[in-house]
Amino acid sequence: MYFVNVSSCRGAGYLVALALTAAATGFAQDLSRPHPETNPASILMLDLPGSGTDPAKVRLDELPRVPAEHAMLKDVRDHAGKSVNQHAYLARFDDLYWAMWSDGPGLPKLGVSPEAHRNVVPGHDRPGTRVSYATSEDGVHWSAPDDLSGPPRIDGFGWIARGYWVRDGELLALITHFNAPGYPGLSLEAFRWDKDAGKWVAHGTVLDDSMNNFPPKKLPNGPWMMTRRDHQRQVSVMIGGVEGFDQWQVHPMAGYDGSGRPEEPYWYILPDGKNLVGLIRDNGDSKRLLRSFSTDNGKSWSKIVATNFPDARSKFFALRTSRGYCAMVSNANPARRDPLVLSISEDGLVYTRMFYLVGGRHIDYPHIIEHNGHLLIAFSGAKQTMEVLKVSLDDVDALLATAP
Repeated sequence: MYFVNVSSCRGAGYLVALALTAAATGFAQDLSRPHPETNPASILMLDLPGSGTDPAKVRLDELPRVPAEHAMLKDVRDHAGKSVNQHAYLARFDDLYWAMWSDGPGLPKLGVSPEAHRNVVPGHDRPGTRVSYATSEDGVHWSAPDDLSGPPRIDGFGWIARGYWVRDGELLALITHFNAPGYPGLSLEAFRWDKDAGKWVAHGTVLDDSMNNFPPKKLPNGPWMMTRRDHQRQVSVMIGGVEGFDQWQVHPMAGYDGSGRPEEPYWYILPDGKNLVGLIRDNGDSKRLLRSFSTDNGKSWSKIVATNFPDARSKFFALRTSRGYCAMVSNANPARRDPLVLSISEDGLVYTRMFYLVGGRHIDYPHIIEHNGHLLIAFSGAKQTMEVLKVSLDDVDALLATAP
């Protein structure tokens, strides 16, 4: 294939919403075992104890709870929707945890009282948005937020946090400069942490007309790769970053061609060490995660299929842990961004266990790193709080060992 160019919904209500979604979208039910080379068209991505492959039978409120320590990095809920914290990213560098996020003005709803705004999701990606950061020794106690990007370089523009990149022993912060509130005038910029000076300094343009989704990772054959959107919201991948942080080749991945609305894609290497899986948010009507495969290190991709894994049309993140299994955090309720769940897959293809992380309110846009036997999960609450959960992998293993 190629990529063509709280009050959560619970119980019966959730099941009805999911069933109606499935009926409306008319998914083909090819639930045979997926394989990147021999069976890329399979929709099978979810097979849970009890509910099996039917996402309409998943009861999110009955999922086992994951123990976690919680930290609040920033909270602007008392700003009546006039401030936004969004786009969380984490890294481990120089014996510290680093967090970064978009920090800017919101767009409060007219006629809504300041008290009611605590439950209203404000607008984001507005002119004047900056990027903030904080550090921590243990992932639970964090420094006060500080400015990373400075003000936008052009009046009417803004910055969007795009993640940390540890390259050649240096910590780079990737940030997109954009003409708010749309996305013309895109450029992906890098800032470098100057340890001696104790501050961030401008490092240069990574690629014009670009906004990545997550920072680069190494491909099996050596180069770095990350996904990219241009000002027309066409999706591609950037491969390179070896000879220079600004040296990349662009390969088409997906476009808005009428068959769906692929958005915010993510990829990881499968356990075979050579093939890639691409998981993609669908901004269309499917309310499922989309999937594709690459067998040539990202240069081409199989045809996108809508899997049987439910999704709220939100950003997600996955990584392969040191324990061998793949851990994914996402909004698996198609009705709204509540709750965040942790899903586990042994093979990176089919997720066979699901656990409840946090909910009862709007939460979204997670990012995960692993360090010292723990997962650190950053996320935003209603685009107004920046929060972190610290989860022990021993606790996850204990849940996996418990009979469902």
